[in-house]
Amino acid sequence: MAVHPGPSARHRLALVLIDVNRSFFDPAGSFYYPEAPEVLGPLSDLLAAARDGARLVIHAREAHHPALFDFEWTRLPVHCIRNDFDAEPYPGFEERPDELVVPKRRYSAFFATELALVLAEQGVRRLIVAGVKTNVCIRATVQDAFAYGFRPTVPREAVGSNRRHLHEASLEDIGRYLGDLVDLATAVAWLRGEGPDD
Repeated sequence: MAVHPGPSARHRLALVLIDVNRSFFDPAGSFYYPEAPEVLGPLSDLLAAARDGARLVIHAREAHHPALFDFEWTRLPVHCIRNDFDAEPYPGFEERPDELVVPKRRYSAFFATELALVLAEQGVRRLIVAGVKTNVCIRATVQDAFAYGFRPTVPREAVGSNRRHLHEASLEDIGRYLGDLVDLATAVAWLRGEGPDD
């Protein structure tokens, strides 16, 4: 029987990428918008830094069941069906074997998933949360992270939305009530091991 060591000190800081899939970033995706690709460079920088720093990386992606009703359809068109084009990771953001994929059916990556359990088991204290959209899935995930007692941190350049005013309002609320806002360089440095691990 394999014996696993306890949580690594390197895992006190984790990267959570939200919905970096074809639905938002591929022009053929259901929810693509022209501004979405602007965050791909920053997201790639964060992912590379997390891997260089041996941080826990979590890919939270929408994945709805085929042929089953989903309550989310009462608010949004059908999208991101498991194993279809929309649900595929955007090229360059495929998970590695030591990285976790968290399928989600609601805006928050915490709701009805194992994310909180995994983070607690690994000794995670602070999350770098990045991806799309700031006013929907980013905000919902950050709010739940705070509620679970984690310290969510959002790099401003690594989140976006097609509704700019809601993007700005959500960042203001996150910084005031829920977590920390940092620039991309700070988040990259932290992930590489040049900052706080709490």
